[in-house]
Amino acid sequence: MAQDPLILASGSRYRAELLSRLRIPFETWSPDIDESALEHETPSQTAVRLARLKAEAGVRAHPGRCVIGSDQVAECGTQPVNKPGSLEAARSQLRALRARPVLFHTGVCVIGVTGKRHERIVTTDVIFRPLTDPEIERYLAAEPAFDCAGAAKSEGLGISLLHRLGGDDPTALVGLPLIALSQMLRAEGFLVP
Repeated sequence: MAQDPLILASGSRYRAELLSRLRIPFETWSPDIDESALEHETPSQTAVRLARLKAEAGVRAHPGRCVIGSDQVAECGTQPVNKPGSLEAARSQLRALRARPVLFHTGVCVIGVTGKRHERIVTTDVIFRPLTDPEIERYLAAEPAFDCAGAAKSEGLGISLLHRLGGDDPTALVGLPLIALSQMLRAEGFLVP
């Protein structure tokens, strides 16, 4: 029985690129939700809640379809690590992260056609090298990662900025944990592979 294409409730090109690895037909749709953290909410709770809100918005917009929502929240100590958005902010962020551990919490939520919900949080711990200012400048000139929390693309040249990377799924750091997602999709009847 043919299934309608999945809905990826995300405007992220990184998530779309990752999902395409599974070779399952999908369409993207960008939800409009408030991504603010709630008071007394941990970063991992924020990530999974936002993933759920995106998936639920996708189900409302595309009833009868299987929808994927995902979100990532990063933290260094007690401080959030956001997307820098500009060269100066990226430079400042990389300087602040030198030789420091950063936790990237990636939430994923799949809501199947019957309404069954699957959720998971995958945390990746990253330690940046003690970067020099010239290394930061060379990196940002070569790969301006202004749209990535931590100002570094681990799937590109940004991997050279890291001392260590640990976690259950390397794709979670990019924004969509494919190991967990594959399990969820199989539970919904998708053939992966």
